[in-house]
Order: sequence, then C-alpha cells, then structure tokens
Amino acid sequence: MTTLSESVWILGDQLSAVHPGLAIGRRVVLIESLARLNQRPYHRRKLVLLISAMRHYAAELRVAGYDVDLRRAPDFLSGLRDHVASFGVQHLYCLAAAEYATRQFQHRLAAELGIPVTILPNTLFLVERFPPPRSPALMEPFYHMMRRQTGLLIESDGQPTGGVWNFDRENRRRYDGRPVQPPLRFPPDTITRQTIADLVVACPHAIGSVEEFDLPVTRAQALTALDDFITHRLPDFGPFEDAMSSAHAVLFHSQLSPLLNIGLLDPLETAQAAVTAYQRGHAPLASVEGFVRQIIGWREYIYYRYWELMPGLLRANAWGAERPLPAWYWTGQTRMRCLHCVIQRVLQNGYCHHIERLMVLCNFAMLAGVQPQAVNDWFLECYVDAYEWVVTPNVIGMGLNADGGRTATKPYIASAAYIDKMSDYCKGCFYDRKARVGPRA
Repeated sequence: MTTLSESVWILGDQLSAVHPGLAIGRRVVLIESLARLNQRPYHRRKLVLLISAMRHYAAELRVAGYDVDLRRAPDFLSGLRDHVASFGVQHLYCLAAAEYATRQFQHRLAAELGIPVTILPNTLFLVERFPPPRSPALMEPFYHMMRRQTGLLIESDGQPTGGVWNFDRENRRRYDGRPVQPPLRFPPDTITRQTIADLVVACPHAIGSVEEFDLPVTRAQALTALDDFITHRLPDFGPFEDAMSSAHAVLFHSQLSPLLNIGLLDPLETAQAAVTAYQRGHAPLASVEGFVRQIIGWREYIYYRYWELMPGLLRANAWGAERPLPAWYWTGQTRMRCLHCVIQRVLQNGYCHHIERLMVLCNFAMLAGVQPQAVNDWFLECYVDAYEWVVTPNVIGMGLNADGGRTATKPYIASAAYIDKMSDYCKGCFYDRKARVGPRA
C-alpha cells in the first residue's frame, strides 16, 4: 500500500481531465453513494451515465499514474470516513460542489473527519475563472460581460463580432423538413454493461429505461460527440434553435449538456469549438453566436443566479400556484399533442431540448397554476442532465417566474398560436388551437 497522506474527493459531476485537485502524490477518492443515487427516483439513463462515467474516469486516472480509491458506500460521509481510516489520510481536498446541500456538507467535513479539508473554487464554471466585475441583474448584460471576459466573438476594438451582440431575431424559424443528422450513438462497453446491471439492484425505484443506452461516458467519446455536433448540426442550429418537431427530438441541438454537467466537456473549449467553426467558414455567425450564448450566457447565468438566490429559491412561489402536478406528467397520456409528444420522449430518453422545456412543459404548468416545487421535482427526476443548480433557477425562476422576477423579467408563457408557429404539434391534436371555449378549447 502506498503512503500518500493527501486525498482529493472528486464528485460524479466533476469528472474533468484538468480537475484542479489532481496532483502527483495525492490519492483520488470517488464514492458511489447509495443514498445520493436513491435520493429521488432518477431516470436510469442519468444514473448509468453518471456511474459509468465515474468508473471510466477512475480507470483513466489509474492509467495516468494516479492512485484511485473508487468505492461504493451507504452515503458520502461513511465512504469518506472509511477512506480516511483505510489510507491514513491527513488532509482532504475537494472542489466546491455545484449544488447547495453538497457544498454545505463539504464545509462540515473537517469537523466530521477530524482532519483539515481544503475546498477549492469550482473552476469547471466560467464565472469562477472569469468573475463578473459586478452582479448582473439580467441575463443579456451578463452575457455581454462574459463575452468580454472570455474574448469569444469579440473584435480587437472590443466590439462584438458582426456588430451586434445577439442574433436571436434570426433564430426563430419553424423546422422546414430538411435532413437532420442525429447525434452519434456510443454502444455500451463492458464497464457500462456492468453498471447497468449493478444499478438495477442498487436503484430499484429509478424511472425510465436503459435498454438502448448510447450516451458518451468518457472524455474521448465526449470530444467525439462535440465534433459531431460542430460538423453536422451547428450550421443549422441558429435558424431552428426554437423549432420543435414531433419527428425529431434533437433537431439541430448539441445534446452536450449531460457531458458539460459532469465535467467531461469544458464550457470554454465547447464554445471555442463553435467559434473556430465560424472562423473557418463552416458555420454562420448567427448559429455560432446562438450556441455560444447558451454556453457562456444562459448556462453560466443560471449557475450564478442559483448561488445568489439559494436556499430561498427552493421555496419560491411568487404567484401562489398550488395545483398538483397532473398525473399524466408521469405517463404522457394526455390529448394535448405537444405535451404528449414531449413527455413521452422525456420519459423514454431523459431529454428534450430547451424550448420544449420552457414553452411546452413550463408554459402549461405556469398557465395551469401548478405548484412550482412539484414541477421542479419532476424536472430533477426525469432529465439526464438535471442537477439542482441548473434545474431550479431555470424552472422556478425562468420557466414559472415564481421567484418574483429575480431570474427573468417576465414569465415564459404563450398561447397555442406560438406552439403552432414553431412546431407541428397542433396538427392532428384533439384540441382546436383556435377555440376559446368548449370541450376542445
């Protein structure tokens, strides 16, 4: 046994190749916490992605020369206590957790373990590397700040490439039926197949299916998925960013959020890949700017606002909405075709793109007065890319406007006219989008 006296605890959503806690002479500990895995009835695809990626990450670190302790434990604390006792750890390092409760737990660890614990800044988020000079009140000025901070799509005179900051007005076309190249599939290897089998026993209350699990689970696969998006879908991403289709769950979206949210991809390298495609003439500026805005604008803003508004954000209900979540959110068995299609694909794959999340799922919940915490819980349980730091401000803040306008200035609500304009969902729907009263209104 080696005599390393320091360890770094790496969480399952921190699987970065350049994790700042990695150091020669420092052991790595990763814990498969049964309590955390069963905290909610999560989607099986999310659980398999998370645990398989952790196991692949551990294997890759060992190949790179690190001493790795990958262990399953009833909970994080018991796993860490056993690790400290087994290896005589005298100093523990960890990267600040992205989620509130886990970070509070990290701050109690020194007292719980009886050894020094150093919590490093979470530089997996760009706001930790490029801190905004002032707290942003709105997402658009925050986005401008992040463009200037990172230098992405900024000219030498400090002005935005193309002369404007935002090309959103050019990105509102209805899908026109052009061919769509679906994301690459990554068949399960031996580690992933074993993970699937293990989680059947470990997480009996999980939802969804993993019979066709095909997500990237390694850094190399994540980079391949990024290249696939840049090559095949980024050029058309901009015009159809807000489009919805019953035939295509992904359309021209990247489907990279699950990989970004566990550290297999870095947000700066992901945005830079899109900018490079523009510079090489492969993708138009409107598409590239729209994608960059999602990564360094929306994603970073949501994380920033989460930490400004927690823990009160979890209880926010500015509109006093108290209706229960309809039972058909768990089955998709509704005559509203848009909700039926979107919910069915979420339950099956743990994914739908951001416009369907806001303008179908949250839109209905907002108009119906559904209790915000119930909607938030559903999103946390059903999506493969769902973590509290991203779901809660997006659902309770942006989608339901339940935080009193502290995340977004107005609710994301619209009538059937918007759904019909941006999708084919109204075609063949039981309800008449033009009716105002009656059984089919």
